[in-house]
Amino acid sequence: MPEISPSKFLVTAGWDDVPHLDEKTKADMLRETPPYLRDARSKGIPSLGAGAIYPVPESEIVCDPFAIPRHWKRCYGLDVGWNRTAAIWLAIDPSVDCVYAYTEHYRAEAEPSIHAAAIRARGEWIPGAIDPASLGSSQIDGHTMIEIYRRLGLRLTSADNKLQGPEGGIFAVWERLSTGRLKIFRTCQNTLNEYREYHRDEKGKIVKKDDHLMDALRYGIMTGIHVACIEPVRTLGVNFGRGDKTAGY
Repeated sequence: MPEISPSKFLVTAGWDDVPHLDEKTKADMLRETPPYLRDARSKGIPSLGAGAIYPVPESEIVCDPFAIPRHWKRCYGLDVGWNRTAAIWLAIDPSVDCVYAYTEHYRAEAEPSIHAAAIRARGEWIPGAIDPASLGSSQIDGHTMIEIYRRLGLRLTSADNKLQGPEGGIFAVWERLSTGRLKIFRTCQNTLNEYREYHRDEKGKIVKKDDHLMDALRYGIMTGIHVACIEPVRTLGVNFGRGDKTAGY
């Protein structure tokens, strides 16, 4: 037991120190634990570690583009900023609960109206989850960014970042990636570029550089898929109004 000071000692305990856990249970627990937490949880080492945040090979997550079926729900995650505004669109295969990132928006130094037009072009009906910081940190003429984008025609919900912070979203993304339930179209080149560079420093902190689409992906997975919807059926001038106001049909 290493001595920290005359009155303090450091005690670490891991899964190997717990006699009631068998090898199969340990293997299952390790498989369900993100790589950056494995030493902390299995060995009692208080460190997040450095390196890739999502150490899943691209060969396992990249797929060729295909036509998204109309009955699949869709949504997008949105990260806003003057230096870079990024959005990534997600489609959900309900048969296997697999999410596909199928297109992206990635542009710097443009007004909100420019970004909003590009986002609406992918489908005005698609709801999005926006950076929760847009509720108050970035204001123009007294209006928050989420208000501005809503006035420009976007259907936005503030991403849930309160309970677990960024780490909760990172775990949700990693869990889908590692279980084959999150795929990225190979045409999303900016997303894949950020994926390759997304990492932690030696102290275990996320390196906040060129990670706008990674943030947008996190918002989409944490919140977007819960508000996702199916493309509405459009009618061509058919009147479905009530025939009898009293009876209601």
